[in-house]
Amino acid sequence: MHRIGIRREDKNLFERRVPLTPRGISTLIADHGIPFTVQPAPRRIFSDEEYRAAGASLAEDVDDCSVVLGVKEIPESWLEPGRVYVYFSHTIKGQPANMPMLRRLMELGCTLLDYELIVDEQGQRQVFFGRHAGLAGMIDTLWALGQRLAQREGIETPLGGLRQAFGYDSLDRAEEAIRTAGARLRQDGIPEPLAPLVVGFAGYGNVSVGAQQIYDLLDPVELAPEELADIDPGDRSRCYKVVFREEHLVERRRGTFALQHYYDHPDEYRPVFAERHLPWLTVLVNCIYWSPRFPRLVTLDELQALYAASPRLRVIGDISCDIDGAIEATVKATEPDRPVFVYDLDRREALDGVAGRGPVILAVDNLPAELPRDASEWFSRSLAPLVPALAAARFDAASLDETGLPDALRRAVIVYRGALTPDFRRLEEPLARHA
Repeated sequence: MHRIGIRREDKNLFERRVPLTPRGISTLIADHGIPFTVQPAPRRIFSDEEYRAAGASLAEDVDDCSVVLGVKEIPESWLEPGRVYVYFSHTIKGQPANMPMLRRLMELGCTLLDYELIVDEQGQRQVFFGRHAGLAGMIDTLWALGQRLAQREGIETPLGGLRQAFGYDSLDRAEEAIRTAGARLRQDGIPEPLAPLVVGFAGYGNVSVGAQQIYDLLDPVELAPEELADIDPGDRSRCYKVVFREEHLVERRRGTFALQHYYDHPDEYRPVFAERHLPWLTVLVNCIYWSPRFPRLVTLDELQALYAASPRLRVIGDISCDIDGAIEATVKATEPDRPVFVYDLDRREALDGVAGRGPVILAVDNLPAELPRDASEWFSRSLAPLVPALAAARFDAASLDETGLPDALRRAVIVYRGALTPDFRRLEEPLARHA
């Protein structure tokens, strides 16, 4: 049975999450006898002493561990030959920044599993922080709206008193603050220059579910996309909410929209979201999975056209945070201590803060880290049932099929003993391009 290591997270000062909580480790030790070594970490949301009390060993290195679990990307300098690593690698789209790390894993003969790829037979994610990205992202988006209104437009609202997600000691406290702000908005009315306040959610998966959970605390009226044009422009009594699915984002050039056909042939569709729906929104929350095969959700030219008039759009909460992706104005990722920038359409550049002629962009790429305890407990409960299979797998086997990994984990292997697995040989091209 493999000893499993838990790596200390060090991507930034706000990254305090863990893949397994002390409670999760305690149960795995008791039920399966799996040994654990945990790197000490003073910033981690769970203390070293909690892990020691759970039965794990604490050590500065994890050289005795053949399987190492992390959360965020592991630096090249930290990788060791022949080891099995499990973390969010952010490589499956050929992301340029992480190709050197992937190449080093291959050079060292390592095996890489990515949490993002652990799915069931229906393709549904099994181990994810997505819901907590939505929760934290919507808290931060409402904070950004309050700051934009106050600092750019001189409009004071209850949203101006909100904090970012990491400013609350629990999700419950954040929800209480937002619920209170919603009650004040209903009592006092939406400020006239802001009315009607309409928030649109692009996507309906785990990220969107989390984001909607937070926005629903304002008690919004939900509309279908087709009803946006019917909102009374002077309505100050309520907030509004609309959720956009794929059929609202594009239309088929010839024929009727069909979801699977769109996935298979995105080139046969043209984007319509910006022209039909974006002008009605105060806030756009982007929760969609995007790849370059598909049309962008919002382009720079579309934003330029929108801002040629007096747009309603103040904030884009880009929770998906694909750089130069679905939201073309997302030109960089941000961190929780500097979470937003304005994409200034005059200068065509990002200006930190909430001032400038253009939308405020929230683009924090590790939003769940702002809710470290809640997010880690959720993630640990999802991951723990798969850990016994990792501990028992034969990672010295000649082929991946001989490891004994269950299908859900086998499909998540990007690199096996230094070689790309068949489903990921497409990464050879970005690896070569970013050599």
